[in-house]
Amino acid sequence: VLSDVISTVEFNQTGDLLATGDKGGRVVIFQRETEVGQTQCSSQITYNVYSTFQSHEPDFDYLKSLEIEEKINKIRWLPQQNAAHFLLSTNDKTIKLWKVSERDKRPEGYNLKDEEGRIKDISTVTSLRVPVLKPTDLMVEVRPRRIFANGHTYHVNSISVNSDGETYLSADDLRINMWHLDITDRSFNIVDIKPANMEDLTEVITAAEFHPQHCHLFVYSSSKGTLRLCDMRESALCDKHSKIFEEPEDPGNRSFFSEIISSVSDVKFSHSGRYLLTRDYLTVKVWDLNMEKGPVETYQVHEYLRSKLCSLYENDCIFDKFECVWNSTDSVIMTGAYNSFFRMFDRETGRGVTLEAWRESSKPRAVLRTRRIYNGGRRRRGDVGVDSLDFTKKILHMAWHPAENIIAIAATNNLYIFQDRVNAENL
Repeated sequence: VLSDVISTVEFNQTGDLLATGDKGGRVVIFQRETEVGQTQCSSQITYNVYSTFQSHEPDFDYLKSLEIEEKINKIRWLPQQNAAHFLLSTNDKTIKLWKVSERDKRPEGYNLKDEEGRIKDISTVTSLRVPVLKPTDLMVEVRPRRIFANGHTYHVNSISVNSDGETYLSADDLRINMWHLDITDRSFNIVDIKPANMEDLTEVITAAEFHPQHCHLFVYSSSKGTLRLCDMRESALCDKHSKIFEEPEDPGNRSFFSEIISSVSDVKFSHSGRYLLTRDYLTVKVWDLNMEKGPVETYQVHEYLRSKLCSLYENDCIFDKFECVWNSTDSVIMTGAYNSFFRMFDRETGRGVTLEAWRESSKPRAVLRTRRIYNGGRRRRGDVGVDSLDFTKKILHMAWHPAENIIAIAATNNLYIFQDRVNAENL
């Protein structure tokens, strides 16, 4: 149980570190540990707290008379180049680069300082000593290395590190900027959809991500349910997309809520780089980069809520932004739902399973329970009725280990880490 509501979860590239950000602006890093004396196939994986630090503080925009929350919107790890780890974290306005490093030795025997670190009187120094490094207790140091500020007028919703390892993008509601990791005082605006007259605004940017292999490609999604693939080789300002992915709307299903529920809340490239995974309010979809006319796969996450859209609109749940993730082989996808449920879909069979993140399942070696939503027809024992769902218990944020079947699930201020001991064909 963490101190505040978790707002983002992210594994690093090797999966040995897991970072969470919360609404209080705090980052907690967990390190993977395997119990000694157990084989890899039978080992009990644990993640223990490695470091905790305050990433952002509350701020105030005096020009607009607006409070800037300390809530961390996204965390992204940089590829590891040496013994230290680097990560980017952002709130609504400011992006920060942090260095996480270990220290288990300290220098002793200074010439101009005493053992307490106080400066000596030079007249008392009569001999020259060579400082030595002596072992000390392991310390984890987290230091800010760069602060990327004043790049966004609107709320930052995405950051994505480029495959070149030198640049990253940040996106807000109307613009996408590209930054160099070593330059903090300027960025390049690569997408700008702000109209000359704000009354003409018809959509906003909801998420953006770089291609995992090609440093010149990126994709961004919109509140109209469209995806735009951009190629930076074509133009410095990517207002004109290379490809647009959108699904034609069925006029028979048109309703007051159609545009709201079609808004894409998250977009992720597959590890192979060929597919895109998107999440809207009711479904997750898989798109092929070579086929723009519609998704190649569509999975219903909670279709049973379609009849509840009016009440979900009144309590603002219809605006919840669920994330979606791929497993390491791109064969299974995962996304969240209400009542502490999350969904997994096997792409080969098309079958899905509903699992529940709850306290009892957090006990070591406990088996996750599959759940079923009762929405008419024959009711089985253990089924959960649609009317009894708890919409305050929502799973919005999650992460999948980059190489293994280990998942991290954020449920309000609880972080669950599950290790899969069952093959995907059992979904």
